[in-house]
Amino acid sequence: MNAVKTTGWILLVALVGIQFVPTERNKSDVVPKTDFMVVNEVPKNIENIIKTSCYDCHSNNTDYPWYNRVQPVAWFLEGHIENGKEELNFNEWDTYSGRKKKSKLRSIISQIKDDEMPLASYTLIHRDAKLSDTEKKTVLDWVSKLKDSL
Repeated sequence: MNAVKTTGWILLVALVGIQFVPTERNKSDVVPKTDFMVVNEVPKNIENIIKTSCYDCHSNNTDYPWYNRVQPVAWFLEGHIENGKEELNFNEWDTYSGRKKKSKLRSIISQIKDDEMPLASYTLIHRDAKLSDTEKKTVLDWVSKLKDSL
């Protein structure tokens, strides 16, 4: 019984202690000239869908939920954001080569069609980010046209 109590106290102290370990915040108030929305003439309805469903993980500006201040959840979220930005960062869109842009657009089309994006773990909490069939079709049609114009 004493070992269980000791282990419990150690875990509690560790859990409280990690709350003081900061995470790097993905927050920027600047919309760069290289941003996807700035470079492309994106219709407002498409812009709203992409910003709601994609930008938290695929841009330099995340709208953080309240639970991002709780460790280890914050580490988990930051890992997802870093991975998302490595794969595609909409704020850096115009720094990509034409070939890379086409590749990213093909990937966007494929992942939306296959329901891989936005992630189910993200839409579980962010219900407004889940794409309806109509939104999928709207985005897919527009992204296909953009890809073909490059």
